[in-house]
Amino acid sequence: MDLLWVLYSMLTVCMAINMEATGSHSMFTCEPITLRMCQGLTYNTTFMPNLLNHYDQQTAALAMEPFHPMVNLECSTEIRPFLCALYAPVCTEYGHVTLPCRRLCQRAKSDCYKLMDMFGVTWPDEMQCSRFPDCDESYPRAIDLLPSSDGTEESPSSVQRDYGFWCPRELKIEPDLGYSFMGVRDCSPPCPNMYFRKDELIFARYFIGVVSIVCLSATLFTFLTFLIDVGRFRYPERPIIFYAVCYMMVSLVFFLGFLLEDRVSCNAASSGRFRASTVTQGSHNKACTLLFMTLYFFTMAGSVWWVILTITWFLAAVPKWGSEAIEKKALLFHAVAWGVPGALTITLMAMNKIEGDSMSGVCFVGLYDLMALRWFLLVPLSLDVVVGVVLLLAGIAALNRVRMEIPLEKENQDKLVKFMIRIGVFSVLYLVPLLTVIGCYLYEQSHRAAWETTWVQERCREYHIPCPFKVEQTSRPDITLFLIKYLMMLVVGIPSVFWVGSKKTCFEWASFFNGHRRKDTVHKSRQVLQEPDFTQLLLRDPNTPVVRKSRGTSTQGTSTHASSTHLAMLDEPPSASTSRAGSMRSKSSSFHGSLHRSRDGRYTACSYRGVEERIPHGSTLRLNDPLQHCGVNRLDSHSRHGSLQRLESQSRHSSMRDLTITAQAIQSSPGNGIHRVIEEDATKA
Repeated sequence: MDLLWVLYSMLTVCMAINMEATGSHSMFTCEPITLRMCQGLTYNTTFMPNLLNHYDQQTAALAMEPFHPMVNLECSTEIRPFLCALYAPVCTEYGHVTLPCRRLCQRAKSDCYKLMDMFGVTWPDEMQCSRFPDCDESYPRAIDLLPSSDGTEESPSSVQRDYGFWCPRELKIEPDLGYSFMGVRDCSPPCPNMYFRKDELIFARYFIGVVSIVCLSATLFTFLTFLIDVGRFRYPERPIIFYAVCYMMVSLVFFLGFLLEDRVSCNAASSGRFRASTVTQGSHNKACTLLFMTLYFFTMAGSVWWVILTITWFLAAVPKWGSEAIEKKALLFHAVAWGVPGALTITLMAMNKIEGDSMSGVCFVGLYDLMALRWFLLVPLSLDVVVGVVLLLAGIAALNRVRMEIPLEKENQDKLVKFMIRIGVFSVLYLVPLLTVIGCYLYEQSHRAAWETTWVQERCREYHIPCPFKVEQTSRPDITLFLIKYLMMLVVGIPSVFWVGSKKTCFEWASFFNGHRRKDTVHKSRQVLQEPDFTQLLLRDPNTPVVRKSRGTSTQGTSTHASSTHLAMLDEPPSASTSRAGSMRSKSSSFHGSLHRSRDGRYTACSYRGVEERIPHGSTLRLNDPLQHCGVNRLDSHSRHGSLQRLESQSRHSSMRDLTITAQAIQSSPGNGIHRVIEEDATKA
């Protein structure tokens, strides 16, 4: 039994090899007829594909099986020559196809129509007699067996046509996977890349890997700087952090593709099934799908976050929205920034448009499908660029108008100019790579057809597929174009580190590595004494004269004190503001409680621990012990107890009222977004 099984296996293998050998052919070259039904005719050579677009003679034999009963029963003497004229036409000059006569078709159909109806066989539409030339001769005619150059004129029954692209047997894929290549279903592009040599692909892979590491380092540094001091990056500059996170994930995916090489982006070759290595398509490969989802989602999200960044700058510069007002729209910003890319990603997965990239090792979209490239890459990115540039120019124009119309000190003029230059440089560093990527996509879209036609012409005889009939122009892509595209896709995330690069960032990292947070008290005091109130300057009417405030003195009463307190508390966390208010109340109560009237009527300072200590809010002051400590008898203490208590109560309530009014002024003052960003820019000098 085992011997019989071995013999059966060997026989099956030999038959498969024989079928593959007989089925292979060179396109538009004569090959012997292997169809049993068409052997013994007046000609013995044919070519493939035939007039019914059958790839090889095996496929033609399967298509002819329904007509076997009619041929065996000899319902008509014309049925066999007519079928062979279509399924195995006579081999003539390259590119010329000979068609059977119309009378031959009509006689075969009329003689066998009843028998075909009995067996349930229908006459195919591609075999309709009206499609053939109007003549009445047997097939093949004498003129069909002669070269066209020997005849005086071209035969009316000879036609010329282009067969288009036929999927090679090595690139065919199972029908249930939904693959498609060059408009042909159940076909996939070859892997490695069909345009470049192996050494070029190796260089490109290492180039993409190095650039992805650089981009990953820059974006990761930006994100970690944000984690060290979260309160430093508020709106309108908070979207820069999410922008950096998006391109950090993009660079991470490209780095994983560099490590994986083509193990995910390509299907392994199968020599037993005569299958070559092909590009992965669709969502059946889970690893490829995961790489695609991450790469495409964060690529689109990064571009949307840049648009949101321009929106926040526009709101801060034109309508003078403050950080708190912009932050109230944060939920809407997140819904748009994550929702739109998510919807596009799900749509592409539902349409099965995922494609492996054998050059970078990742999976993306639009690599071979021009429709997906056009609607899911070019249109969204171009729309983001147009909207972002319009908002950016409007915001810069508003800031420049403020600089020109409102009289500022030279120091403040320089700070505003530096801030505008900073925004402009950051935007240029983002727009130039993004516009380059869009230009590369447009170039690919316009030249993809020529590249594919050139590839088919160069490989048609190797793959035994129809060669292009007329090739007007041949073109091969330059690998430099693809290297620039990948470079700009990754470099576009590096400008995020430009925004956090400053001395303050260095101080924060030094404090982080030293194990404690360093408070820059000198910087805070400089802000209190010297920084102008940009909030009021941006909101001031251009025709209103500017009233200069003194620095460090209180010549204008509480207004200067309130402005200084306002500027000082803008950069302080809430805990610092609370402790400052508490210390002011403590100093006030300490001052009024430390005055003591001596017996000669003069007031002397009395230092004791009782009043200097912080008394909880709502508790009653105990003055007996401190007064006894200063040498005052019980009678004096009883007589002055009420007056001192009223004095301290009034002082405490007045101090708390001043602080409350100052805090309300800080919270209600608009325009804090640009003011705080300009102060942050001043610290980088």
